[in-house]
Amino acid sequence: MGNSRCVHILGINAYHGDAAAALVRDGELVCAVEEERFNRVKHWAGFPAESIRWCLGSQGVDARDLAHVAVSFNPRANLLKRLAFVAVHRPSFKAIIDRVSRQGKALGIDSQFAEAVGIPRGEVKARFHRVEHHQTHVAAGFLMSPFEEAAVLSIDGMGDFTSVLTAMGRGTSWVDLDRVYFPHSLGFLYTAMTMYLGFPYYGDEYKVMGLAPYGEPEFVDFFRRVIRPKGRTFELNLDYFTHHRRGIRMAWNDGAPVVEVFHSKRLERELGPPRNSREELTQRHENIAKSLQVVTEEIILHLLRCLHDRTRCRNVCLTGGVAMNSVANGKVTTHTPFEQVYLPAGAADNGTSFGAAFYVWNRALGMPRRFVQDHAYWGCASGDADCLRAIREAGLPCETMPEPQLIASTVGQLLNGKVVGWFQGPMEFGARALGNRSLLADPRRTDMRDIINLRIKFREKFRPFAPSILEEHVGEWFEIDEATPYMEKVFPIRREKQSIIPAVTHVDGSGRLQTVSRKTNPLYHALISEFHRRTGVPIILNTSLNENEPIVRTPPEAISCFLRTDMDVLVLGRHLIDRNRSDFPEQFRKRVEERGRG
Repeated sequence: MGNSRCVHILGINAYHGDAAAALVRDGELVCAVEEERFNRVKHWAGFPAESIRWCLGSQGVDARDLAHVAVSFNPRANLLKRLAFVAVHRPSFKAIIDRVSRQGKALGIDSQFAEAVGIPRGEVKARFHRVEHHQTHVAAGFLMSPFEEAAVLSIDGMGDFTSVLTAMGRGTSWVDLDRVYFPHSLGFLYTAMTMYLGFPYYGDEYKVMGLAPYGEPEFVDFFRRVIRPKGRTFELNLDYFTHHRRGIRMAWNDGAPVVEVFHSKRLERELGPPRNSREELTQRHENIAKSLQVVTEEIILHLLRCLHDRTRCRNVCLTGGVAMNSVANGKVTTHTPFEQVYLPAGAADNGTSFGAAFYVWNRALGMPRRFVQDHAYWGCASGDADCLRAIREAGLPCETMPEPQLIASTVGQLLNGKVVGWFQGPMEFGARALGNRSLLADPRRTDMRDIINLRIKFREKFRPFAPSILEEHVGEWFEIDEATPYMEKVFPIRREKQSIIPAVTHVDGSGRLQTVSRKTNPLYHALISEFHRRTGVPIILNTSLNENEPIVRTPPEAISCFLRTDMDVLVLGRHLIDRNRSDFPEQFRKRVEERGRG
């Protein structure tokens, strides 16, 4: 593994949300992980030192032998556009100082890397590449896709002064087509309205997307005044915002990004007062969320139709934080001329870590493509011995079984209405649990959504759960038959099937599905296949194995989550822990009962 003849490229996303590291060896991704999984701070946005150490250590790579380090931002990118913006908009002195301070941290990456790997700066032989943010998004979307030729839409909040980049990719390269520069950003609009609706934390946008189906599009005309198509792209009406004058003030809070409100008083005059996070959600809030989602989809589909008009290509790659809008993604093939859609695992800033590495391999070094990302299992793994050691240290009883018995017993628990923690193999990269760090349940139970939301996840009742479905059965249950291995698309569930799987059917009859492949996750595929054999339903409810924290990484973290929630069963590797066993420690049972009464 540590063969010095191999070319190793370390990719880093630092000082953006979801800091991460990835390692590419001779043009193939070998591992990737987000820093939040180590320090347990959601969306951590500092320097990913632990992720870097784990990537190198897991592959036996000495930091001194590393050939290249690729960083997914370039403070000097779009410099003329930045200067022109300052001349026209004259941002406040504080906004300029905030930006300079953040870029000062970014410029010291070389030294921070040396400190992270524990060697003197002078012994670092790697060449450092600072790659423009959206170029790394495009690389993550296109260079790992199955397409030799594809149009690409990269769309997010903002990175290196750009919020949108469209491109046409062929082979190992692409031609930039259209850009949208600061201060215009669809991602900023969605973030501003997420905070307006009383969801204050970085990354809460998915809550608004889950709330939207409960509402009516009462305020679409308002949002069409706030953002409107302009040529092949769009523009914001800046009268509704303050970020072009004051900047977007972000406190990093030891790495956890916190964004200050940046909508203007005019927005409140026309739309009404913002919701306090402790206020009850009303029909008005639901209607605002619905209207925002409708107009967001209009802008995304406008961009895609214009992109197709320019490229006449049947394939499209979507990437960037706004490409995490799975509802919009599910409409691409039905509402635009594009026929095939690819999104990487980690379409948001976390994926710029491997995007930067592949940019260096294919663009800077001119090497051919040899890798297609078809799964998300790039993170830390724990063997059966590690799992058993953690169980014994926690003082818990368990039953160890061969794989066929484990699958049969787990399905039996699901059929008995139990909620099962499922911890297997390498950890998923990205925001979604995809069958290796998951909470599983029977999708046929009408009460299961409330049980998990209120007794285990301790989160809002309106948030839906995902159906994991055997990929060979998608067309029987959903109106669109496409592979969605990363829960990256929402599709309508066939009307006649909705009443069969109420726990994973959202209020509008849709589901954010994960298609499960025998090739990429044979154990999870076998588990769902056994459930299908016994019920006729090729679907299991799947949500992440966590409780208001990053997804668990290690067996002790999984056990801790199990003990402090109302989870019934935890399966760690081949070991099954059942809370209802007669010899289960009474003190842990009482802890959960007391919390439940609270």
